[in-house]
Amino acid sequence: MRAIAVYCGSSTRADPRYTAPARALAEALAHAGITLVYGGGNVGLMGQIADAALAAGGRVIGVIPRFMCAAELAHPALTECHEVESMHERKALMAELADAFIALPGGYGTLDELFEALTWTQIGLQAKPCGVLNVEGYYDALLAMLDRMAADGFLRPGHRELLVSATTPAELLSAMARVQIPEGAVLVRAGGPTRLG
Repeated sequence: MRAIAVYCGSSTRADPRYTAPARALAEALAHAGITLVYGGGNVGLMGQIADAALAAGGRVIGVIPRFMCAAELAHPALTECHEVESMHERKALMAELADAFIALPGGYGTLDELFEALTWTQIGLQAKPCGVLNVEGYYDALLAMLDRMAADGFLRPGHRELLVSATTPAELLSAMARVQIPEGAVLVRAGGPTRLG
């Protein structure tokens, strides 16, 4: 993996106990020579991961909508910063630039980005690992919900395994490197299932 997109919260009110794990992930990426791709912000966990990666000598690419730049939310010292017109363009460009995706604790936006990346892999539009850094049990309930989806037949067992989780950056990066993307993902069309790949 040459570049990983990290999704995380930008709230300045977030519990500070999530800061150290976020910075540790950024440092791990930098030390491994993996480029950090993220939302381009300078506040919340977004700002923390960018600062930590840059301080560790890492390469950091930000992708941020123009309206956020106008609100002075863009990080001023990134390796690269791409300004886009919309949130949709932001997600598409981040996905294009990244070989894998990691979610740190965050809110609606973080989950939106994570599940779009997962869905694109599920239906065969890409073959890129997705993971969550499950610090302080933040994602326990979400992971249990995915297990319920699989148990009740809404997710194929292989598709449930598309999202990996770990409690430390080293464990997560190792788990993501071992992910096997199922071949022949199924895309359901009006006329019935079509097998991809």
